Amino acid sequence: MNRIYSPTIFLLFLLLSCKKETPPAPKPLEIPIVQVLQQDVNLESEFTGQTFGESDIQINPRVDGVILSLNFKEGGLVKKGQLLYTIDPLPFQTKVNEAEGQLAEMQARLAKTKSDYEMMVPLAKINAISQRELIAARSSYNASQASIKAASANLKNSKIELGYSNIVSPISGLIGISKVRVGDYVRPGPASVLNTVSDLGDVRVRFTVSEQEFLRIFREISKKDSNLKNAAKTISILLSDGSIYSEKGKISFADRQIDPATGAVTFEAAFANPQQLIRPGQYVKVIVTSDIRKNALIIPQRSVIEMQGITQVYVLGKDNKVEMKAIQLGPAFKDSYIVTDGLTANDKIALGGTSQLKSGNVITPKIQEWTPGQGQAVK
Repeated sequence: MNRIYSPTIFLLFLLLSCKKETPPAPKPLEIPIVQVLQQDVNLESEFTGQTFGESDIQINPRVDGVILSLNFKEGGLVKKGQLLYTIDPLPFQTKVNEAEGQLAEMQARLAKTKSDYEMMVPLAKINAISQRELIAARSSYNASQASIKAASANLKNSKIELGYSNIVSPISGLIGISKVRVGDYVRPGPASVLNTVSDLGDVRVRFTVSEQEFLRIFREISKKDSNLKNAAKTISILLSDGSIYSEKGKISFADRQIDPATGAVTFEAAFANPQQLIRPGQYVKVIVTSDIRKNALIIPQRSVIEMQGITQVYVLGKDNKVEMKAIQLGPAFKDSYIVTDGLTANDKIALGGTSQLKSGNVITPKIQEWTPGQGQAVK
């Protein structure tokens, strides 16, 4: 009997051992979830600007000649009235000497003609000389007086030219690299620039705003209850290394016209420059508050899914189920978007980042806190 049933029992045991176990149910996806934020938002616009010193004075020669000396350190600070360049003064000193000689000669002639005239006056009264001779003597005396004025003016002009051979700084500030060297010949003219001195106590930043943006901001500021009126007066600049300049600026003026070639209006803003970090000629990003949204709803940009022109987000519902929802987006704010329709301040949305997430999925929410422009931090 054992021999008959042993094979059967073995076969049943083999079949039972080969039966597949039922696989466990997959775990819900762990998805980062953030709360829709509601807060006041200052929207900012960026414009490209260029920096200038408070005063940028070009140094030009006013007489021609050979440069004898440079009396400053290039790139250093100079004071008002400090000697910068010396032009060979010899030709101008010669003119001064000649003018002094001419003046002395005219003074001697004046003394003679005056003496002759004064001597002839009593003689003419007694008819010892003719009236013609008296008139000639008076004319010579008057001509000598006029010659004195001309010679004095010539001497004064020669001394002025001699003074121009010493070129001094018109302001205190930072001087640049010299465009001429000792031995170079220079001459007056707008194209003959020796150097530039900049007053860097304050700096000016010029930037252009498109006509459309200008009109929009102007209309907003003109409203009686505008929140933008005070906010737009204070501006910031972004330096080339990506850092925000520590000093805030204020708009000084706007140009009287819109440039017909570019369709833009030029603005200028003033910034304090206590450390002289800003130098003339730098290109910076000018940041201006161009709109203020009260109680705006904002969400991270990485949570938005765009398909065929429709923007959507995954919204966390009951029982940790997510549903895709269409929304309307407003302008960008840092690394987030302003939502104008489709969400409420009570909604929680998924950050996404995985193609496995589908509408109707039940997930394990991983709640995160976030701040626009500062990323997310795990709660």
